[in-house]
Amino acid sequence: MNFTGAHILSIQQFDRGDIQRIFAVADSMEPYALRHKVTRVLEGAILGNMFFEPSTRTRVSFGSAFNLLGGNVRETTGFESTSITKGESLFDTARVLSGYSDVICMRHPHSGSVAEFAEGSRVPVINGGDGANEHPTQALLDLYTIRKELHSQGRGIDGLRIAMIGDLKHGRTVHSLCKLLCVFDKIQLTLVSPKELAMPDYIIESLREAGHQVTITDQLTSSISHVDIAYSTRIQEERFASKEEADLYRGRFRLNQTIYTEFCEPNTVIMHPLPRDSRPEANELDNDLNANPNLAIFRQTDNGVLVRMALFALVLDVADQVDKYSRDVNWYNSLRSK
Repeated sequence: MNFTGAHILSIQQFDRGDIQRIFAVADSMEPYALRHKVTRVLEGAILGNMFFEPSTRTRVSFGSAFNLLGGNVRETTGFESTSITKGESLFDTARVLSGYSDVICMRHPHSGSVAEFAEGSRVPVINGGDGANEHPTQALLDLYTIRKELHSQGRGIDGLRIAMIGDLKHGRTVHSLCKLLCVFDKIQLTLVSPKELAMPDYIIESLREAGHQVTITDQLTSSISHVDIAYSTRIQEERFASKEEADLYRGRFRLNQTIYTEFCEPNTVIMHPLPRDSRPEANELDNDLNANPNLAIFRQTDNGVLVRMALFALVLDVADQVDKYSRDVNWYNSLRSK
């Protein structure tokens, strides 16, 4: 695809070459993300960060990525602070706010809402998650993490064995990741969930049409015995009619160090899009996994900054200018020694 000026709305926009391009640019962003260098390549540019659902990692990650490229960030959080509460349409909101920004990141609780917003925008729009539909940048950072974790083992993405665990019906992160995996070869997926929270049929069909092996089960321990990646997700309480309904499924698939040691291969990587639900009734990934070197959940969040920096650089057509506007860092930062 031609990234310059493009909206980033769905994983299905990308082919394998596009993904390789994004990852190559993301690799080049590491010195800036680790504060080895500073670049001002986007000095004067403005990101409109519009988040109509609660968010910590995604919102701050997008903002940090833009700041690290030298740009400025303006944020809107929640419906109550916008004219949408007065009946303004997404189209009108987009027409107005795109006049104040050079690029917009948007998260919204309704599927298709970001694409609707993009129709009215005069600047590129990046989907930060639209309901239970998609979360394309999360899928990209997940795959980027998988690539880096497997590379350390001398392997690539083709032939990946992955178990996806939890609320696969409402989890937009796993929806987007499955779509992304369709451009790779010979993937073995084990989908672990209660029957009521199973992966949507159309996604399973697309995986099988891509030639991938898909196993559907509600058994955790047997499903994580022979995989490269155990990808856990939380119960998406906000997508249920009530907390009581969500509670019916909470805590069904818990992974701790004892289970990991007994059932997982020694190099199985543990991933989660976060936040992990650490309440006693859920406890998806136990804190006793924090010392496990294969717990990659925080490497995922670090990688998210790299991927989002890459997308900004590509969409605003500065990927080949980043180093030109760089200098050394003149303050102490502990990240620089890592």
